[in-house]
Amino acid sequence: MPDRTSPPKETQIPTNLRLLLILEEVVRRGVAVKPAQLAEALGLPKPTLHRLLQTAEEEAFLQRDLDGRSYGPGPRLRSLAVNTISSEHLRTARLAILKAVAEEIGETCNLATPDREGMTYLDRVETKWPLRIQLPIGTQVPFHCTASGKMYLSTLRAATLNSVLSARALEPQTDKTITSPDALRAELQKTRERGYSTDDEEFMTGMAAIAVPILDTQDRLMATLSVHAPVQRHSLSQILEFLEPLKTAAMRLTQLHEDLSTGN
Repeated sequence: MPDRTSPPKETQIPTNLRLLLILEEVVRRGVAVKPAQLAEALGLPKPTLHRLLQTAEEEAFLQRDLDGRSYGPGPRLRSLAVNTISSEHLRTARLAILKAVAEEIGETCNLATPDREGMTYLDRVETKWPLRIQLPIGTQVPFHCTASGKMYLSTLRAATLNSVLSARALEPQTDKTITSPDALRAELQKTRERGYSTDDEEFMTGMAAIAVPILDTQDRLMATLSVHAPVQRHSLSQILEFLEPLKTAAMRLTQLHEDLSTGN
């Protein structure tokens, strides 16, 4: 592993390791990275770096950010990350935590991860009630009108959030969907302050939800844990009563990933 305090010379990095270290550095930073930043961190000459970035972009491991100059994870790298955290032994331990909180709450609980266009359901445990909301694993939902999506948006830097909100109109899903960027910013500020997000029939009429963050070892949002239910059974104010067990389960999931990343 290269010493980040003193960038290695190109000759010190084996040829077959260079692209992997670029991908690792992009993921480690957690934000779109400019080539100059990668060159400084890894000590690679600009021609070499640009050639490797071009290859990674052509193969969809990296993709250009909105500014056209920076690079972030591409579809194949995001798929690799999801497949990694979905490995059998990890998923077994994760589902045990998810099932425990779903049984305690008595409603459907979901794990979702951010993708390029929205939040994707990674795992879920269904309620035993016959009346339920069908959102199977693999479903992608919008950022701006779901509890999991608003939780993710609340963690973005101001410049990144502005880019996301200006990229396209906030499409209404119901008559309660927030479609004003300024109103959504105010909602996201509330989310940051209280540590959880809500969906009061904003994504689907008749459904309410709350979500809490699951963090990585650098305290960045890795996924969200949410619970949703039909409002005929639980209003949003009633779902908020599930907040503490949801937060406890999220902390257990965070610890699970920390233990696995450190080999404990």
